[in-house]
Amino acid sequence: MARQVWIPFFGKFFFELGQVYYLTVRSLKAIFSKPFETRNFWQQLEEVGVNSLPVVSLTAAFGGLVFGLQSYLAFHRYIGPGSETQGGPIIAVGLCRELIPILVGLMVAGRVGSAMAAEIGTMKITEQIDALFSLGADPVKYLVAPRILASLIMVPCLTLYGDVIGIFGGYAYNVLLMKVNKTLYIQNTLKYFEMWDVSVGLIKALVFGLVIAIVGCWQGMTAEGGAEGVGRATTKAVVVASIAILILNFFLSKILPATI
Repeated sequence: MARQVWIPFFGKFFFELGQVYYLTVRSLKAIFSKPFETRNFWQQLEEVGVNSLPVVSLTAAFGGLVFGLQSYLAFHRYIGPGSETQGGPIIAVGLCRELIPILVGLMVAGRVGSAMAAEIGTMKITEQIDALFSLGADPVKYLVAPRILASLIMVPCLTLYGDVIGIFGGYAYNVLLMKVNKTLYIQNTLKYFEMWDVSVGLIKALVFGLVIAIVGCWQGMTAEGGAEGVGRATTKAVVVASIAILILNFFLSKILPATI
């Protein structure tokens, strides 16, 4: 009985994995082929990047504040008063390598990935994609490639922006609110914090951006069943992208070295 349940599950899983792989290959080829859809690309840059700034700002700011809070409590309680200045590098490294890339990826997956799935899914249901075929246009090149390229560019940019906001949030809590020694806090941060820590977060963000765009576009391109099908595709895009981000984050953290 269990075997009969698992065989269809794995069959569907590998079928969908093949769909994602095929769409990824076609999209990456379309990015480097002429002519490029410049107008759609600029629209997606605004949608993925500029319109995501408010949610990324709030997420990074409070992520930095809560990380600064927990760091202060840990040093103050378990090591002793005066040791809180050692929290600067821990906050910076933890935010840049792990917390900010994940938070930005999840926020963008929820805001942008769902929008991609809904928009393309609606075009699929209303046969607009079939109309593109009939006009001799490639839907992957027209719809998917600009979204993937925009995500590859803007998700790392949002992550870098979030790093700055998050680190300032940790600094604000420790130095401005809890009156930790400003000079020692900054000195310790600069002493142990490396640019490679930022680079690790940007590498992760690059992968997350590709995953978000591919999953969102794939769900939109395969949507069926009217408005209900578009809703299912939108939900699945967010869930799959979010789970993939969390899984990939672990393996990327394991693969990428602590320092170079």
